[in-house]
Amino acid sequence: MADVTAKLKYHHLAPRKVRLVADLVRGKKVGVAMSQLAFSTKKSAQAIAKLLKSAVSNAKHNFKIDADKKDLYIKEIRVDEGPPMKRYRTAWRGTTKPFKRRTSHVVIVLGEKTETKTKKIKKIKKHE
Repeated sequence: MADVTAKLKYHHLAPRKVRLVADLVRGKKVGVAMSQLAFSTKKSAQAIAKLLKSAVSNAKHNFKIDADKKDLYIKEIRVDEGPPMKRYRTAWRGTTKPFKRRTSHVVIVLGEKTETKTKKIKKIKKHE
């Protein structure tokens, strides 16, 4: 299976704040991650939930993967820094001080879990 990706670019929130929510759902199954995001109080949780829904629909329509099987999980979620918006704040004696409104780029990669074979452990018989 090819990796299913979805991207969110120029999200108007600092990457430091978005990474808190990304760390919450990294490596989890899609259903568990959606319920985690639904009850999160962070502002970026709604945007990441919407992006996750987009990734699931990409899996359905582009790769013909049945998302109802519950085998999809978040293989990778990456939060990168986008271009900052440069703004100015007024300061004392009519001067201005520059500051940056930071933006984020978020990338979600979904994978499909496959059944792994478990090793059988040989039992050692004790001689009596």
